[in-house]
Amino acid sequence: EVQLQASGGGLVQAGGSLRLSCTTSGFIFDDYAITWFRQAPGKEREGVSSSFGSKATIYYADSVKGRFHISSDNGKNTVYLQMNSLKPEDTAVYYCAADIWVLVGRWNDTDEYDYWGQGTQVTVSS
Repeated sequence: EVQLQASGGGLVQAGGSLRLSCTTSGFIFDDYAITWFRQAPGKEREGVSSSFGSKATIYYADSVKGRFHISSDNGKNTVYLQMNSLKPEDTAVYYCAADIWVLVGRWNDTDEYDYWGQGTQVTVSS
């Protein structure tokens, strides 16, 4: 059974940092694309960052480039999202998602993913 669990959210002041973790089980870690999404109140869920295949191919949304960094620990089957220089507009529920069949050009499309973790709340105060 494929399982993903997101953790690490919290309340932080603008300019601060948080590290999210997505711990996975039930599938071959290297075979799957694992992507972080976020959803702010009243907004659609949007792709934040994705790590593909053997985690050699990485994508970021323009809004987080240079501030967020995705990484993985194959031994722990875990993907991390290091979030630096946080802004109030980064406030959202963050989700991790995984699937084996994800078109690289659609890495940020929620329809590409069958497996989702529960969300973790990130709140950035101004």
